[in-house]
Amino acid sequence: MSETRDVLRVAVLGAGGLGMAATRMLSTKTEMRHVAVADSRGYAYAADGLDADAVGSAQSESGTVGSLSGAGRLSGDAIGDLLAHSEDIDGVFLALPNLPNDFIPTVIERFARHGYQGVMVDALKRTSAAELVVKLDPVLAHVGITYVVGAGATPGLLTAAATVAAQSFAEVESVDINFGVGIANWETYRATIREDIAHMPGYDVEAARRMSDADVAALLDETNGVLELHGMEHADDIILELAGVVDRKRVTVGGIVDTRNATKPVSTTVTVTGVTFEGRRSAHTFTLGDETSMAANVCGPAFGYMKAAHWLHSRGVHGVLSSADVMPRFVR
Repeated sequence: MSETRDVLRVAVLGAGGLGMAATRMLSTKTEMRHVAVADSRGYAYAADGLDADAVGSAQSESGTVGSLSGAGRLSGDAIGDLLAHSEDIDGVFLALPNLPNDFIPTVIERFARHGYQGVMVDALKRTSAAELVVKLDPVLAHVGITYVVGAGATPGLLTAAATVAAQSFAEVESVDINFGVGIANWETYRATIREDIAHMPGYDVEAARRMSDADVAALLDETNGVLELHGMEHADDIILELAGVVDRKRVTVGGIVDTRNATKPVSTTVTVTGVTFEGRRSAHTFTLGDETSMAANVCGPAFGYMKAAHWLHSRGVHGVLSSADVMPRFVR
């Protein structure tokens, strides 16, 4: 990867709601080719590209992309088997669960130990998970991986917006992120909903991870399908702190997730409050369009950051960056 490719060959790790959305989004791109996808039971690889509809059908009908005719393989170690094709993969999107916190960092370490020399991006949420990724910086820099942590919506799109908005101020007093998510069926995003439950009072990462689908369904019945989240442990805080924008204690993240309606229950906003060099206190608010889905707001930035990471990688920049360190580049 010493030279910039016209078309980036992309692997998606994870075949849940975000992974399948990423597959569909990649089918619309000319600057990226979806060549690999993996889940807990198998993987699929095709050098000339995977068909999004076929991948989706295989996953929905059998529960694994490994059943895809021709390109699919059933496996008890899909990621390990997929690493055999790593020299033919330019970028990896980790659309994997954040539970437990060290799951994504462990996967990253596997790529590093294998000697992978490409770009990787994630859509992880929790501060503690992001901290583990940041600690891998010297390892990834040595191997030759360019990694962007927190490259989804929040952290990601909204973190980047906060970073740009902060430039108006001599001092940033606070960053407040409030999101609204609407999905018609929670089972489409099982891992995401479990991660959200882990932020609720009385729950933590381990408690959420141990919940069966029936347990989750019962909880959602109690709340009429709505999860109200406040004071979340969200990696926007560490990302903004490391970028020098604001102390993490001044970053708050919360939201409302409706698991039974596709319409957002509230608009998604990020508000940056600060004081200008003239001593005036003011606030910038950035609002996402209500019609944009969680998948669009996560996968779009993730691939934009992947394109930016590849551009940096081709210029010898390796190690861990964040969504506040670099602007995503639009993927056509």
